[in-house]
Amino acid sequence: MPPMQLHVTNAPVAIGSIRIIGVSSSSSFLIGDTESITLSSFFDTPPESVIVGPLAPLPSLPEETAEQSP
Repeated sequence: MPPMQLHVTNAPVAIGSIRIIGVSSSSSFLIGDTESITLSSFFDTPPESVIVGPLAPLPSLPEETAEQSP
């Protein structure tokens, strides 16, 4: 299989705000550029001891908590 080819044109980045509701157990969030990203994963425990279930959401943002208060 040939290597993936990617063409990037760098330009100014302007970000007003970002809202992340939750993340998965294998996620990456990047703003800007990088020369390389290397991903790897392994388990050092037997597969039967891993519990897979629903992920907990991130805590509420302070402004959301203030909006919900009476």
